[in-house]
Amino acid sequence: MLHGFVAVSRDAHSPFAQRLYDIIIVCGRLRQARRDESLQDREEQVLRTKVAIIGAGPAGLLLGQLLHQYGIDNIILERQSPDYVLGRIRAGLLEEGTVTLLDQVGAGARAHAEGLLHEGIELAFAGRRHRIDMKSATGKTVMIYGQTEVTLDLMNARKAAGLTTVYEASDVQPHDFDGSHPRVTYGKDGVTHTLDCDFIAGCDGFHGVSRASVPASALQEFERVYPFGWLGILSETPPVSHELIYSNHARGFALCTMRSMKRSRHYVQCSLDDHVDQWPDDRFWDELKSRLDQEAADSLITGPSIEKSIAPLRSFVAEPMRFGKMFLCGDAAHIVPPTGAKGLNLAASDAHYLSSALREFYDEKSNAGIDAYSARALARVWKAVRFSWWMTSMLHKFPDNGSIGARIQLAELDYVTQSQAAMTSLAENYVGLPF
Repeated sequence: MLHGFVAVSRDAHSPFAQRLYDIIIVCGRLRQARRDESLQDREEQVLRTKVAIIGAGPAGLLLGQLLHQYGIDNIILERQSPDYVLGRIRAGLLEEGTVTLLDQVGAGARAHAEGLLHEGIELAFAGRRHRIDMKSATGKTVMIYGQTEVTLDLMNARKAAGLTTVYEASDVQPHDFDGSHPRVTYGKDGVTHTLDCDFIAGCDGFHGVSRASVPASALQEFERVYPFGWLGILSETPPVSHELIYSNHARGFALCTMRSMKRSRHYVQCSLDDHVDQWPDDRFWDELKSRLDQEAADSLITGPSIEKSIAPLRSFVAEPMRFGKMFLCGDAAHIVPPTGAKGLNLAASDAHYLSSALREFYDEKSNAGIDAYSARALARVWKAVRFSWWMTSMLHKFPDNGSIGARIQLAELDYVTQSQAAMTSLAENYVGLPF
């Protein structure tokens, strides 16, 4: 049972209780495989779709729904089970543009009902908190709504539309994406399948097969690995504040956020050599309190953790994001430290750019959109990389910066919280640049 989430179970009420049968296109006609059709019969069929999507995380699922809205057939291949995908605990701060896309594909109702709208954030340093009023500066808000919930909503929308996702697909491999016969091979139930397609969308994350299939000579990678990680816990406790608190402290960074008004998510900067076993709950709560201002520390309600993990921080970009007839989307192409809350939102903007480009290709018989996809997506990606790096640099304790680095951070924070221009710049980037 996933506490607080709609769980994927094996009972009749589960959205995945009934088997999802392969949708097969034979000679351009869409049909559903018969329930009594043997695996051998299926293997002999010609499987074809317009867009083969590798990965059923938020990027792949949102792309699939957008393409469906545009009348573009697509099939998603995912190597993990639905339960595993929903078990990934990730951050959940949505820009207005991301929420608009969820609404567009019919997957936004629960976010509006259960999500928390935030109009600002608080920066804490030198024992005090300073509020950044994002709505006043930009007219925009952000929504607190877990990535697990976004994934579930997109899964259910896809199932309701009768679209195919092949879960637990083994040995997924894209082929000939730089040639005339793009296709993806995969294994399912002991049978090897070939999925012919016009295009391949690699939405399978940082460690996925899509980017790994690109020749090294065709790819340029940019990476910065930060010398610390985030230790995070999830607890059934009310948030310490109604808005997020980002704290710069001599002992290291801390973040107080939430999933709901009854469930909190807290982080402290930690060493990359640390292990969760070294951090019993009492030690974590004591350390968090030591890094907060006195009012927040006194207001903090502690409780048993229901999830605890350490995540490394890195900035990573792969260029370009198109290789012939294969496109990278989301974490397959870029990673940002979570300080700026940009990862999920960049995946959403990639899905928007790519779906629009493919709609233009099919509806208007134009290559202009797909030719421009990489440059358009990367322009927004690099701005998010810059902002996430800046937030991380301003708020964390760096081992080699020394006392002068700490004083420069405090000067930067003082400037940001006193200058309307600086607050507006932070707010514009935090709520999300337009796409």
